[in-house]
Amino acid sequence: MKIPTTVQLHRQSRTLELGYAEGENYQLSCELLRVCSPSAEVRGHGQGQEVLQTGKKNVSISEIKGVGNYALQLCFDDGHDTGLYSWDYLYELCQRQDHYWDQYLAQMHAAGASRDPDMQVIQFDP
Repeated sequence: MKIPTTVQLHRQSRTLELGYAEGENYQLSCELLRVCSPSAEVRGHGQGQEVLQTGKKNVSISEIKGVGNYALQLCFDDGHDTGLYSWDYLYELCQRQDHYWDQYLAQMHAAGASRDPDMQVIQFDP
């Protein structure tokens, strides 16, 4: 299990920086963390019950809480605060953030949805 030695929230850039003992340093966007929340609200309660999170482009983290010795609870300014980000999951997000981001963008495109909370997308059938 990789446990970060430093956790810093950069409010202006909306990023969470995680530093590890081996000199590894990663920055995860608040948007990625929000749309990849490990909560049941996002993941559902089983396969195929995932809920695509739209309009989260400007989301920020308002508070970070430690949960025992195994996770962080990230509280977002849109009211979402139910996901517990284990150390393993945070490290996985760091290592595979490009994959998760590309997957998210593909899902948004397929759904005809927008990252922008002020934009509504309407699709017309040809």
